[in-house]
Amino acid sequence: MEIKELVKAGVHFGHLTRKWNPNMSPYIYSEKNGIHIINLYKTIQKLEESCSALEKIASSGRKILFVATKKQAKDIVSKYAEEVTMPYITERWPGGMLTNFITIRKAVKKMSAIDRSKQDGTFESLSKKEKLSVDRTRAKLEKNLGSINSMTRLPGAIFVVDIRREHIAVREAIKLNIPIFAMVDTNTDPRLVDFGIPANDDASKSIEIILNKVTSSIKAGLDQRNKEKAEEKAKTDKEDIKEKD
Repeated sequence: MEIKELVKAGVHFGHLTRKWNPNMSPYIYSEKNGIHIINLYKTIQKLEESCSALEKIASSGRKILFVATKKQAKDIVSKYAEEVTMPYITERWPGGMLTNFITIRKAVKKMSAIDRSKQDGTFESLSKKEKLSVDRTRAKLEKNLGSINSMTRLPGAIFVVDIRREHIAVREAIKLNIPIFAMVDTNTDPRLVDFGIPANDDASKSIEIILNKVTSSIKAGLDQRNKEKAEEKAKTDKEDIKEKD
């Protein structure tokens, strides 16, 4: 990742100086026209640290939950999270998503049960009114939880685009000691997260360049895991053949 790429994407633009959080001072390079400018050398350093840690988490088989409900981040986050088969929340954060995960998981299972009823014919035995009610329930669950249906246990980490907006998600993760990775703009408190990447969390190009780099590292971790599993299987198959001989 080069400085000029980050500049082109506007990663260096922070918020108005009067809206700053003093805890971001180590990551601020200067101010221009009343706006703080982020130190992109720090951005690269923190991005590399984050990517290294995320790669390890992905290679361990744990899920990384992406959280971004702001308009300009939704499509970007869903696109990149889907590319690496990771769960994501881009609609309203369901309260208790992490701290009351058992209940959330039950709702996801309910969605799966509805799908099964449509496949095995049970759905067809319902009245027209009941079908309509079930379809509405399914649509609501899909909108809020469809993107996390692969998450069978608490994630190994969460990645947040805007920690001020997603403060409930951050609070729940802190409570459960789930590592938090996040883009931290000049109006945020980086002390709330484990891995903060100083960056403009409002511009779509800035969000995209960070997500692209982050998910590339996650993919590398997944590839490493798949390689190790394939090698282990080959070894087991070889031992089985020897035993038969």
